[in-house]
Amino acid sequence: MRTVAADRHAPLAPSPPPYSVQGRTMTTLNSDPAELAKFNDLAHRWWDPNSEFKPLHDINPLRLDHIDRLAGVSGKQVLDVGCGGGILSESMAARGAQVTGIDLGEKPLGVAKLHLLESGLNVDYRAISAEDLAADQPGSFDLVTCMEMLEHVPDPARTVAACAALARPGAHLFFSTLNRNPKSFLFAIIGAEYVLKLLPRGTHDYAKFITPAELARMCRQAGLEPAGVTGMTYNPFSKVYRLGSDATVNYIIHARKPS
Repeated sequence: MRTVAADRHAPLAPSPPPYSVQGRTMTTLNSDPAELAKFNDLAHRWWDPNSEFKPLHDINPLRLDHIDRLAGVSGKQVLDVGCGGGILSESMAARGAQVTGIDLGEKPLGVAKLHLLESGLNVDYRAISAEDLAADQPGSFDLVTCMEMLEHVPDPARTVAACAALARPGAHLFFSTLNRNPKSFLFAIIGAEYVLKLLPRGTHDYAKFITPAELARMCRQAGLEPAGVTGMTYNPFSKVYRLGSDATVNYIIHARKPS
């Protein structure tokens, strides 16, 4: 098995030099074109609950209830980083949040905007990176979510730092990703992609998986206080997802920005 690059354990590097787009100073994009292409190619199936995105539909109620229970959603200014087609963004808007959803995938964002015509909900979708939004709107959000994204970017610590910058003092932040160990390789890649075919082959790269200790360290380096880790498990026989203490495969970290 491949191992995670050693620089994940080193102090956060300085931000790369900026570049200019239409007269605006921007940071170097923390994105992988190949990863964006994967989701662009599947974007038209995002809201099909029986498509490759079925797992997202199945776990969304669990994640939404977890976030709502710990942070409260109604009336909050919420940012959904890496919103994709908008499954979580819309569900938080349905519970009374003022939601901004950001993503660098053009086609998923197009699908997200079109789905608002069907749902009648209000979400502000924007094609911008977390780093660039943090430069424009620091300290603007009561709640920041970044779900199933960190394992798809070149530098997850930069994304965590940007999310921290976007959060107001006292804000709640939620990051979900995949743990890195033999069990997660077996379940998340061999099982989910090749045996059960819950996800398309090549969806995940084991080398990009992040342990809870590594993610908690990224949070602390960004000035956040990790408040708890919750695991998510899947029973292939009952086809039921559950949240609990087992964080060996999928997990969510809840963090707070100090007041």
